[in-house]
Amino acid sequence: MASIIVVSFFVIVMIAAGFWGMTKTKTLNDFFIGSRSIGPWVSAFAYGTAYFSAVIFIGFAGKLGWGYGLNALWIALGNAFLGAFLAWIVLGRRTRRMTQNLDVVTMPEFLQERYRGKYFKIIAAVVIFLFLLPYAASVFKGLGYLFEVNFNISFNTALLIMVAITGVYLIMGGYFAVTITDFIQGFVMIIGAVLMVVILTGKAGGLVASIQQISLNYHTHITSVSPPNYLMLAALVFMTSFGAWGLPQMVQKFYSIKDEKVIKIAAFATLGFALIIAGSAYFTGALAHIFFEAPVTFASGAPNFDAMIPELLIKYLPEGIMLVILLLILSASMSTLSALVLVSASSVAIDLYKGHVNPNISKNNSVFMMRFLSGLFILISYFIARYEISFIITLMSLSWGVISGGFLAPYVYGIYWKRTTLIGAKAGMFSGIILAISLFYILGPAKAPLASSIAIIVPFFVVPLVSLFTKKPNPRIIVKAFKGI
Repeated sequence: MASIIVVSFFVIVMIAAGFWGMTKTKTLNDFFIGSRSIGPWVSAFAYGTAYFSAVIFIGFAGKLGWGYGLNALWIALGNAFLGAFLAWIVLGRRTRRMTQNLDVVTMPEFLQERYRGKYFKIIAAVVIFLFLLPYAASVFKGLGYLFEVNFNISFNTALLIMVAITGVYLIMGGYFAVTITDFIQGFVMIIGAVLMVVILTGKAGGLVASIQQISLNYHTHITSVSPPNYLMLAALVFMTSFGAWGLPQMVQKFYSIKDEKVIKIAAFATLGFALIIAGSAYFTGALAHIFFEAPVTFASGAPNFDAMIPELLIKYLPEGIMLVILLLILSASMSTLSALVLVSASSVAIDLYKGHVNPNISKNNSVFMMRFLSGLFILISYFIARYEISFIITLMSLSWGVISGGFLAPYVYGIYWKRTTLIGAKAGMFSGIILAISLFYILGPAKAPLASSIAIIVPFFVVPLVSLFTKKPNPRIIVKAFKGI
């Protein structure tokens, strides 16, 4: 009963944020990027909460904490220093200024206006729609199971509840509502993550004793049986850190900041947030070596790594703390989900419809379309999660590698190198996408992080090589794009 009351209060706060956001949302820019008026702390929490979803606590932490022990903390450090802090320092200022110079608010718009490619925006928008929408569905699925276990309600009912909650505050308030809810959810995540580690290490004899016992048990459980694959660990660090630089829902956070003074504060705030959240998740995963002698298994006997952290928490945390952890995972997932839905909706409303079908659409109709599509995409995500369509599940597995492999190199070269050409950018995008898909099938799903890493790296060689042998970009576009940079 207490759980239902607390979660209901949490939901009411989210809906109230939606009403507040609605009062501030008048234009399409308001709805999608908050009129470029977001301050440093809110921007930092928006970036951090979009970065870390329930996947890190339920899936990644259990599997990687067991497989790599304390070495899994390298992923947390990579996410914090490379994926969060360095992203703000390297990309923040140039992205904010260039997107304002070109008057663009989405990744596909940026690619078209920076390179003057007639169909570049359409191609990029379709890629985003195909691969981010299934990703959103996977977040819904994780939340559905979480509610099913904790509240004893059916998976389908849990999904419908999540659709209603996310739909109401996102459709009403747009990016303003997302940022204020992200700020609240960020504090919930920090409190939950810290409590989780403090209580579990206390039960294991303290922090120092926990570290020593993890190292000892890890050798017994893993290294004495079969040495871990450290190449795959390096690929995981790279994919989850640098790969985040090319995800449209992360880059959007740089578009929306108030001014360039925000960047340094936001960089350090995001760094601290990422260290706490990612560090807590992977350290908890490593603690499984103290509380378990072997991985949790399915009925068939195969390891069920997704169940390890939930079972660990249910067994060893008090009921009141479990409620906080529930809110932690709920917050992590809702913030990621809202960011994904906004970007997916923008790929159709802004990049395809407003960009090509009806450029003269009115301000009110633009906002209405964005709201309508946000709601529609939430419903599509529900049906994907509910019926687990096989080929869409494959798209979920491919999403990170395809999006980052396709967009990161053209985006980074676009904001830094004036000589980058349209053909060079397109060659980079297609090489990344093709490599991500082909290597996924060649190497197999188990080596998806390695496939994604290769797909991200190769376009950084393709783009300059092709650009040097193709026609230079229009000088007027370069002057406009790089003004003040």
